Amino acid sequence: MFDGQQLRRVMGMFATGVTIVTTRDADGRPYGLTANAVSSLSLDPPLVLVCIDRKAETFPHFAASGCFVVNILAADQQELSQRFAASGGDKFAGVAHTRNCDGVPILAGTLGHLECRIVATHEGGDHVIHVGQAHAGEARGGAPLCYFAGRYRRLAEG
Repeated sequence: MFDGQQLRRVMGMFATGVTIVTTRDADGRPYGLTANAVSSLSLDPPLVLVCIDRKAETFPHFAASGCFVVNILAADQQELSQRFAASGGDKFAGVAHTRNCDGVPILAGTLGHLECRIVATHEGGDHVIHVGQAHAGEARGGAPLCYFAGRYRRLAEG
């Protein structure tokens, strides 16, 4: 029978970008996690989806806040990605960021970001799929941080 470990091995052959998806709790405290299960969904209206593990410390704060920011990581932000992939601790301590109009952190030094408000939520096994409508964003450009075959990678200049 095909299982989660086999799915992980096969999907590991699909190169992805790396993001940190941020949100906040009801008191305005920032939360975030590293994610590569992020995708554009629609151009009209501008929709993005993020898939959040139910076991993630940040999980309950997405539904409670109704908003998130997708921060697209640059090649030199691997350490930041690892920090937000770990459980516990103050992930924002010493991390340069601003807050958008919804109070959600926008990380400094990224390639770009999308500011979204949740318009739909769907069940997805051990994850929940949040669909967010983008209401603001910025593309700053640069070299991306990538993930392939279980390791961080950098694009070769071609």
